[in-house]
Amino acid sequence: MKKSTLIKNASIVNEGKVQEGDLRIVDQRISQIDKSIAAKTCDQIVDADGLFLLPGMIDDQVHFREPGLTHKGTIASESKAAVAGGITSYMEMPNVSPATTSIDALERKFELAANSSLANYSFYLGATEDNLEQIKRLQPEQHCGVKVFMGASTGDLLVEHPQALDNIFRESPGLIVTHCESSPVIAYNLEAYRSRAQSPTIEDHPKIRSVEACYASSSYAVELAKKYGSQLHVLHITTQKELALFEAGPIQNKSITAEACVHHLWFCDDDYARLGNLIKCNPAIKSQSDREALIKALNSNKIDIIATDHAPHTWQEKQGAYSQAPAGLPLVQHALISLFEHVKNQRFSIELLVEKTAHNPAIRYGVNDRGFVREGYYADLVLVNTNKPTYASHDNSYYHCAWTPFDGNEFSSSIEKTWVNGHQVFDGRVVSEQVPASMRLSFNRK
Repeated sequence: MKKSTLIKNASIVNEGKVQEGDLRIVDQRISQIDKSIAAKTCDQIVDADGLFLLPGMIDDQVHFREPGLTHKGTIASESKAAVAGGITSYMEMPNVSPATTSIDALERKFELAANSSLANYSFYLGATEDNLEQIKRLQPEQHCGVKVFMGASTGDLLVEHPQALDNIFRESPGLIVTHCESSPVIAYNLEAYRSRAQSPTIEDHPKIRSVEACYASSSYAVELAKKYGSQLHVLHITTQKELALFEAGPIQNKSITAEACVHHLWFCDDDYARLGNLIKCNPAIKSQSDREALIKALNSNKIDIIATDHAPHTWQEKQGAYSQAPAGLPLVQHALISLFEHVKNQRFSIELLVEKTAHNPAIRYGVNDRGFVREGYYADLVLVNTNKPTYASHDNSYYHCAWTPFDGNEFSSSIEKTWVNGHQVFDGRVVSEQVPASMRLSFNRK
């Protein structure tokens, strides 16, 4: 007998509407959605009265640190935190050790995830200045895209030479995603401190990795995409100035899209004094006015997608001096409920939240049969209780690094349940760590 779950009395948020109804899952997929569905003897009943049922978040930007950096995090540990936070699919970055700069290395990461990931997965190929032949081997139906660090990266993942960038934007067979910060501008800003015999502190971080550094790089990326007709997705926009580069409107009509991240929507430069290196990230958290501009751009559809840029480091690494402390913070466990605070505060609607975290990532990447609450789609679902608070602390985080920048914060909502491919992986208290029900993402990009 096929496994069947009947979710009753839910407030289903999907495609711009909130509707009361029932939903049945059979095996991996949504089999029926209606106002009222009669129970069968084989159904496992879930009473969702008073709860919101959403498509699971598709996070298009995470760093899970495997292989090679597993003292910070693993695919197993960070996907566990992700499903506890209502994230059912993710796309992971290439700056691991060794960096994912060949198709062979890329496929090895898929093999790792097949045995350990609790959420659905895909992985980016990292661009270098001399791996164009590897980039040309990407299969758009099997790989989420190529990641280009256009400045200020580590190792061999920095791509700055104009000819190398021209080649990538001209030849890439799929989506190009970019980290945009100009290394020359950052170097100039740092030199200004050295010339004054000053040592910068964490509060100088947004001045060093400045508005100008972001704009110089993101405007260059947009220029290249327009020149070559590339499909471009600019990650983690942080500044009001950059928003002028992007068009408002439905994502279906765009070849150039933009993303904001949850921490840039939550924190501002006032928080450096309290949290220090814990919120050091690249690009830097900027001013309150920049944060407000990002929220407005979400509402106007200049920004198309919300992601996390989850990037764990150990507590000890973060305690060092500003210049030595690594950039990045763990976010997947509390990302979705942090966004519900913006809904509560009427900064944007719950329908927009679902559009930016599920619908639009599915559309932009062409993810097959995910990102919507539709009959026949995979049952990647999350139940959210907006009347049950969640207290975030280092002690109750699932991250391998065992800390959260939200420590001490009480969110007004909680994740009640998460399903991945019809399998309940989180019950509101405990993550199921049985044989993973997750799958490799596939893409329709015809």
